[in-house]
Amino acid sequence: MAHEFTVADSQVRYDGAILVLRIDEVTMPGGDTARREVVEHPGAVAVVALDDANRVALVEQYRHPVGQRLVELPAGLLDQPGEAPVDAARRELAEEADLAADRWEVLVDLALSPGFTDEALRVYLARGLHELPAAERVDEEADLRLRWLPLPEAVDLALSGGIVNATAVAGLLAAARVVDGAPARPVDAPWPGRPTAFDERKRGERG
Repeated sequence: MAHEFTVADSQVRYDGAILVLRIDEVTMPGGDTARREVVEHPGAVAVVALDDANRVALVEQYRHPVGQRLVELPAGLLDQPGEAPVDAARRELAEEADLAADRWEVLVDLALSPGFTDEALRVYLARGLHELPAAERVDEEADLRLRWLPLPEAVDLALSGGIVNATAVAGLLAAARVVDGAPARPVDAPWPGRPTAFDERKRGERG
């Protein structure tokens, strides 16, 4: 019979705008407890946007924790109450790449670092692209640069270490398989791994 990892105690140590850090005491096999640091996160979405020539829209964005600009997919947090994930993906594609898409599918769902966070991300495939008026960008996004690459070239960059953002690597590899004929999922496909603790906590704080 599988062991049940029950939580004997839980304390919030930091409650921020985009994450919560809590400390759980978890019952281990044998009866002892072990301390586990858990980062609650609202979740996120990302978009592999392919044009009719199978070029992918990538963004170069400065990421302060690593101190460098990374080549990434248009992406963002699920931080709007009640917003469906695919609508968040549409919003991020417009805000970061000035693009809209007629056709949407689910590529992959990711648990980004389950050793310490419940952060999960859904990557969408967007096709039938058309341009939008330039969005107003602030902070790091004011420095954002849009870059178009043929999908095979982007995959090669991921495999050679030129693209290291985990979401981008997974999304590009999945998109290459779908372009080769593998099935994608519909936009309303179930997402059982979508995190809920952060949103539930914030709803409770708002009353």
